[in-house]
Amino acid sequence: GIDISQGMIDVGRIGTRNAPGAARLEFVRADALDIPFVKEFDVAVCFGALGHFLPDDQPRFVEQVHRSLRPGGRLILLTSYSPPWSSRRYWAARAFNAAMHIRNWLIPPPFVMYYLTFLLPSAADLLSDRGFDVHIQERVFTDPWEAACLVIARRKDE
Repeated sequence: GIDISQGMIDVGRIGTRNAPGAARLEFVRADALDIPFVKEFDVAVCFGALGHFLPDDQPRFVEQVHRSLRPGGRLILLTSYSPPWSSRRYWAARAFNAAMHIRNWLIPPPFVMYYLTFLLPSAADLLSDRGFDVHIQERVFTDPWEAACLVIARRKDE
């Protein structure tokens, strides 16, 4: 696992301490926009962190993950399609984003955490453009997460 926060690295270590299986798990404090690995991993996962990447940084994030995966490696993440503008979910996310913008205007340093980012289908296009074969699984989760899609992006062999 890679995270810029030592606290999240510690949570990952504790949460996987008794995980079944023989896979070797490593946790590294690093910036996901500057991953210090090249073709090191078979799998990368991203659950709940996509809102920490500003839209202009998303291509760099995808390129960094691609570079860190071995040929055939997979990036597994959760995202969704944009909710309808008439839905409560859409307006709640917009209100949260507005609150974060105000917070970041008032309180330095800025804290990047926004909803309605890295959404399908543009996220799938970005992944595809950066060398991934993309498979989207819809209707995998139950309420309240039924809108989330599981995205499995496989690094194309070179």
